[in-house]
Order: sequence, then structure tokens, then C-alpha cells
Amino acid sequence: MSKPLHDTLHRVTQRVIANSREARAAYLDLIRREGDNMGERSAVSCSNLAHAYAGMEEDKPALVAARGANIGIVSAYNDMLSAHAPYYRYPERLKLYAREIGATAQVAGGVPAMCDGVTQGETGMELSLFSRDVIALSTAVALSHAMFDGALMLGICDKIVPGLLMGALRFGHLPMIFVPGGPMPTGIANKEKQRVRQLYAEGKATRAELLASEMGSYHSQGTCTFFGTANSNQMMMEMMGLHVPNSAFVNPGTKLRQALDRAAVHRVAQIGRKTGDYRPLGLVVDEKAIVNAAVGLLATGGSTNHAIHLPAMARAAGVFFDWNDLSELSSAVPLIAQVYPNGAGDVNHFHNAGGMGFVIGELLEAGLAHGDILTVARGGFADYAKEPGLEGDDLVWREVGPSGDDTMLRPVASPFKADGGIRLIQGNLGRACFKTSAVDEARWTIEAPARVFEDQAAVAAAFKAGELDRDVVVVVRFQGPRANGMPELHKLTPPLGVLQDRGFKVALVTDGRMSGASGKVPAAIHCTPEALGGGPLARLRDGDIVRVCAVTGELSTTADLAARDPAPDPRADQGVGRELFGMLRRFADGAEQGASAMLATGGM
Repeated sequence: MSKPLHDTLHRVTQRVIANSREARAAYLDLIRREGDNMGERSAVSCSNLAHAYAGMEEDKPALVAARGANIGIVSAYNDMLSAHAPYYRYPERLKLYAREIGATAQVAGGVPAMCDGVTQGETGMELSLFSRDVIALSTAVALSHAMFDGALMLGICDKIVPGLLMGALRFGHLPMIFVPGGPMPTGIANKEKQRVRQLYAEGKATRAELLASEMGSYHSQGTCTFFGTANSNQMMMEMMGLHVPNSAFVNPGTKLRQALDRAAVHRVAQIGRKTGDYRPLGLVVDEKAIVNAAVGLLATGGSTNHAIHLPAMARAAGVFFDWNDLSELSSAVPLIAQVYPNGAGDVNHFHNAGGMGFVIGELLEAGLAHGDILTVARGGFADYAKEPGLEGDDLVWREVGPSGDDTMLRPVASPFKADGGIRLIQGNLGRACFKTSAVDEARWTIEAPARVFEDQAAVAAAFKAGELDRDVVVVVRFQGPRANGMPELHKLTPPLGVLQDRGFKVALVTDGRMSGASGKVPAAIHCTPEALGGGPLARLRDGDIVRVCAVTGELSTTADLAARDPAPDPRADQGVGRELFGMLRRFADGAEQGASAMLATGGM
């Protein structure tokens, strides 16, 4: 029998509910009105309907007769993202699945989907975070046609799922299901990939050797197999009840994957407004679902990018969730999964060892997840503790047994670590996140002189010149949302890792982002307020003593910052389309609020 809800989980949830009361009530009122205003296609003019039906060929008679649900498809397909390449044929298949039950499906629209793996360390990365707002806006455009009784969201990767959800929530009167594509099969061992990266950083491997290693890891269609932001997205959609249960990590192109896709189409048609089992997105994503998502993030050691995305997704549903909530939950939620970069195995190993079914079952049993949330699944959240399989051609769900690999998954009673590994640290340098789950505990406290930089390239140059061969806190500032769009600083990890391996005490402090792929170097990231506009980091100088401590929650300097003028704000760069995003930079709010201009100016 499951234990009662954990005290910390209950306390944080009640605080989130209280803090959200007014905004959540306004949101629920909005989707009620929208459901009434946009609920019937028969109320739409004949000319409008003719435009919508003109391209539908064999589905026209069913649309005219309004015999079944019309399902909108919002797709983030492109084949520059390996994760999204499988979506190429999805519209054809989803339409066939809809016809099986007398429904229809239309591609309502596409959304942009950039690949952070391609833009890491490049100028284009400065567009990455704000692509989330663009995706949300594009989703809203797709769903604005008053043609749909439900929708399927086709997206997987870093900003794409948060953006899809943020846009979709403004049409929360509709039932919606997120349809993952699954991870690529496992490539070369992650330790080998990391070894070659460090050799290249030290000048001991050639570019050709590095490229061969990387292509051995990222080798086919499907999501990258490390537990970064993309796979953390998929985990969180499970924890919020937005997938067909336990469909996140089934490989592309398999019969089981296709059966799960088919089930998603059938199910979204079954939970519409006229079915007697109405499950609109805006009711599925509530305060408890947001807390569940945070718990899953902590229990699995997921991407720190969600310290930004989760508050933003929550706000789109009228829910306020901040780093105090995340850090307090982290104190109670044990780390029960170790997936690369926190462990040796990748998401395929994780799934085969029991995956999300095991994780959710353990959390429910321990009172560490809300089992009473509304989900898209018929049996509620308990269904997500089961694993899908095929009996002949029939899709079935089975009970999940004990962990199949205790180096990958452990029960709550004997976790890898007692807490969830994301801690709020704060002091006279601001507030920041510190991911402890991937960092050796001996390195949770670093106190050393600062070396201040204003971009990644300058850090790399100093490393190559040997200027960082000492105990050092590397400060990279003017990397926040309003400065340059808050790019990920993933290319800092190899050189800082080399310094750490040489025996130096090393830490990073930045108002920029580090991805879920970041590893072993202690880092105070997403520091807010950002340096632009005079935040504390703008007043640091080389040689100032900086203390980063996940034990006491401290982020501070002994320097007298009040006596100094801030470094001047840099001018916004142009090129690679960055000037087009000036409006989003100018109006973005802070990292802890979700770093969104769209939410900030939209009254959310």
C-alpha cells in the first residue's frame, strides 16, 4: 500500500496552490469561456469551413458530416534534428489511425525546432532559448482556427516541448496528447565519447578522431541518448500525464512505437468534450501536475534547463512555481536513477532496467508523487507505473518488476543519493541553481579567486594559454536572457573538467545556462539578477574571492560590490538573425520566472 503524501510534497504543493490562486482561477475562467466560444464547428461560417476542408480529399465527407472528432496535429518535424526526423511520415499514419475510429486529423501547423546540439558554442545558440517563445506563438497560430476537437503535439527536444506546451495551454479547453518519437539506439559508450572529448580539449586527439567519436554516438534517427533536456522533457510529460503511458523511451520504427502512436490518436478522440470523459489540457496541467514534473526531474537527475522551463510552463497554466519550491522538493526527493551524464548507462539502458514505470511506481509507493492527478490515460496516473508491450498486434500494459540494473535504477529505500540534486544557492551575488547530482560531494564547496569573462571564447583562449592552471572560480557574465538570449555554455565543460582533473579547485558562476548534458564541474548557473543592467556579477573583478557552496546554499564574494560601478552593458550583436530577437531580449523577465518576454508582456 502507498504511503501517505510526504509532508514536504504536501507543504510545497499547498504553497504553490496558494501562490497561484488568483492566476489559476483566471486561467480556468479563460478556458471555460474558450470552450464555450470555440466548441462547435457547426457555428463557424460555411465559407470558413470550406477553406478548412478544401485540401482534405478523402476526409471531406466525414468533416462535412461531423461524424467524429477532428484532431489537429502540430508538428515540429525537420530532419536536421535526429529526434524529429521520424515525424516525417507521422501525419499520414495518424490520419489512418483517426479514420479507424471515424475521426479525422489535419496538420494544423508546424513550429520551428532548432537543434542545440548543432548550435552549441556557435552564434546561433543565442536564438535558442527565445525559440521557445516563437514555438509557443506558432502553436497558438496553429490552434487558432476553431476547427479542432483535440490535438496531438509532435515534439521532443529542448525548447520544443516547453514551447508546444506553453502555446497549447492557451487552448486548454481542448484535450491534447504529446506524441514522442523515441530515442535512437545506443551508440558508442558514453565514457569513450567523454574520453575523446577531453583528449581533444588537451590537444591529444585530432579533429577527425573527435568527429568519428561524435558520429559514433549521434548516429541515427531518434533522440540523443544522454539524459539531457530532450529526454528530461519526455520524462516530465510522463510525470504530468500527457503521454500515452510509458511511451517516452520506445525506439523509433518499432511495432510497439507505432502501436503507441495509434493509441494516442484513438485516446485523444475519446476524451473530447462530447464523450462523457472530457479531459482538457488545462485541467490535466494543474498545480499537482507541475509538482509531479519537478519531483520526476529531481528523482532522475534531469536537466537543469528545467529550472527555467518548468516555471514558464506553469505560468502558461496560471501556476506559479519557483526555485524555492524546487529546492525544497529536492531536499525530500531521493535520486533513484543515474543516467548519463550522471551515470554510465543511457536512456535505452534506463528504459530496459524499468524506466519510467519503475520510477513512477517507486514515487507513488513512497508518497512522493500525486497519484490523484487527471491524466490523458483511462486509469489515471497509476497507469504510468506500467510498461507497454505487444501481445500479437494488441497493445497491453504490464506491471513493472524490480530494477533490472541497480547501477541505473534503485528503489526509494536505497537511493543513489538522499536528495534530488538541484539546490538553490544565494547571497550577495544573487540567486542561482547548483546541480549536485553529477558533482562529487568533495567539490560542493569551492572558494577561490575569480577570473571574469564575458564570453565562452575568452575562457577557451585563457585555458589554452595556461592562464587558468590554478584554483579558480570562472565567472562568465552578460549571458542572461536580456543580454544575449541566455545561450547554453556547454563548451565550457571540457576545459574546466581538464583543470579539475589536474587537481585544481574549479567552479563556474554564470548568468547563462548549462544544459542537462553538463557534468562534473561545480557550477552556479542561471544566476539572477543577470549582469545586464547592473546585476551583482557586473561588479565582480578578477581576483575577488568567490564562494560557491551547495552545502550551506551560499553564493557570495568578500568584495565590497556596493562601492563599485558595474561593468558597462555590452552592445547587442547582430548577424545570424539576432537583431530580429531584440524585442524578446528587451522584454524578457528573469531566469527564475522562466525568462520569457511572451509571458511577461502577456500578463501571465
